Amino acid sequence: MGNEARAPQSGGVSWIWKSGWLAHSVRTATGAGVSLAIAKAFGFPEPYWAAITTIVVMESTLGAAWTVSKKRLIGTALGAALGGALASYFEPGALLFAAAVFVLGLVCAVLRLDKSAYRFAGITVAIIILVAHVSPPWRLALHRFLLVSLGIAVALVFAALWPEREPAQGH
Repeated sequence: MGNEARAPQSGGVSWIWKSGWLAHSVRTATGAGVSLAIAKAFGFPEPYWAAITTIVVMESTLGAAWTVSKKRLIGTALGAALGGALASYFEPGALLFAAAVFVLGLVCAVLRLDKSAYRFAGITVAIIILVAHVSPPWRLALHRFLLVSLGIAVALVFAALWPEREPAQGH
């Protein structure tokens, strides 16, 4: 199960406080709320992507958050660029989607990216190619990239300004 703190059979609220879960929950909820509010203030049609990204990227330390953020940002940029271009010129469908995911895998390999960046690229290309939207694909791709960037920026600011404390040991 990794290094996750396990809940004791007793201890309830005390354990939640000592384990760091309360602080992490408040920090993550606040960051996600801030991301959502900023995205809504800018009038993005799908502001929830900023909040989702903040939740995905939120880590205990700035270093850990930065590592996840780089992979997500690069993968999202690749998926947005390819998905936006393909969906602008070709009819979206299963074959186009599968071809895009395959090409993204080759691009990630050539760029020596890891499989995490590839997964984020694939998720983004799926959203752009497979989900029906009213906006042109290039606009959707741009919005997706901007919202993910916003979510990452908020998560990094929270990780820098509000780092998590280590959970109390032996409790």
